[in-house]
Amino acid sequence: MEKELEKIENRMSSYPHSHIEKISLYQGMELYFFTTKTETTSMQHPPLSHVMEINYCRSGRIGWKMGNGNQIHLGPGDFSLHTLDACAESALCFPTGEYEGLTLCIDLQELSECPPELLSETGIHGEMLYEKFCKNGTFTSFAGNEQTDAIFSAFYEQPENLKLAYQKIKSLELLLYLSKMEVTQTSRLTEYQSEQIETVRAIHEYLMQNIGQRITIDALSKQYLINPTTLKEVFKSVYGTSIAAHIKEHRMELAANLLLETDLSIAEIGQQVGYESQSRFTSAFKAYFKTLPKEYRKNHQA
Repeated sequence: MEKELEKIENRMSSYPHSHIEKISLYQGMELYFFTTKTETTSMQHPPLSHVMEINYCRSGRIGWKMGNGNQIHLGPGDFSLHTLDACAESALCFPTGEYEGLTLCIDLQELSECPPELLSETGIHGEMLYEKFCKNGTFTSFAGNEQTDAIFSAFYEQPENLKLAYQKIKSLELLLYLSKMEVTQTSRLTEYQSEQIETVRAIHEYLMQNIGQRITIDALSKQYLINPTTLKEVFKSVYGTSIAAHIKEHRMELAANLLLETDLSIAEIGQQVGYESQSRFTSAFKAYFKTLPKEYRKNHQA
């Protein structure tokens, strides 16, 4: 497994504005911390059906285009499991332009033949995990919960002398949790067809290019021939928030930049980001940044 994973590691570390850190936990079990500031990339590697990946999204968003044409996205707290034959020719995307997360790679054969001592009498082995989560190239993903948040968060921000011990313990705790969790259709994250994802990305691009305009969901639905409910559901799956919240975030960030980088009046900036009324813009800006536009400009300009 090590040689194949080393190739993947080298590939991922070569992405622009990316960093990857590898930690060996047990025989056949490697932990990777990955951060990137990019939007899309491809991932090609041998179809290793005996190696399972557990991916956890800490911040940002990550998406995979799978062999069946569907796509799945993880947001903060979400996690997924699949074997490396499911993503051998996959396309990775990071819809928000940045991502931080971890990947636990497990050689399922090694886990069965030479498990960590604490797992030796638990009945947790490679075949069990494969049948439960990854059979026939299945890509299984879940929304995080209080238990998984506690497990995954402990991989981070530990004292240097305790890091490896925590990571070893938490990797086993994660496997214990997975062994007893129930997998139901309602507990899994929804997959969406690639055509729907691409339509929503086109809509997102259109909205970003017309950030100062008021564009309704009904208008987008008619223009791009997509059901309004589907549009809202897929958009939230890809970008993590509703269309309205996403647009407001970008408007406020653009307004903040204009306040610092231009001499435009507050009213003019409000109009550029879609607010005809200065008072409404001021109110929205204060709700987002907890300060008035005038004060923001005064306090943040060099």
